[in-house]
Amino acid sequence: MRVAAVKVGVAHNMLRACLEKGGSVIPGQHFREELKNEGRTLPAAWHVLRKGVIFKPPEHDVKTGDWKYSVEGHEPDGKWLVIVFCFKEVNRAYLITVFSVAAKARG
Repeated sequence: MRVAAVKVGVAHNMLRACLEKGGSVIPGQHFREELKNEGRTLPAAWHVLRKGVIFKPPEHDVKTGDWKYSVEGHEPDGKWLVIVFCFKEVNRAYLITVFSVAAKARG
C-alpha cells in the first residue's frame, strides 16, 4: 500500500522515526552508485538524514506512484548533500538518489 503525501513537518518526523529502532532505511542501487560517484560514505549520508531539513513539499512520481521528498544538509566534511527518498511504509524510507550542491558547501 502506497504512503500518501504528507506535509513537510510530518515527513521530517517520519524520516527520523525510520532511523530509529523499529524503522528502516533502504539505500537503493542508484543511491549507492551516486553516493560512490560523489565520493561520500553511508555514514555521511546518515548524518544528513539525521540532521538535514526537508525544505520543499513532496513531488508525485507518476511512474512509480510514490511521493518523493528531498532532505538537505551538510555532511561532516562540509559538502552539501541532497538525498531524494520516498516512504514505502510509514516506518520504511527508500533512498532514491543523492547529489551535492557545490554552492552550499562549507569551506
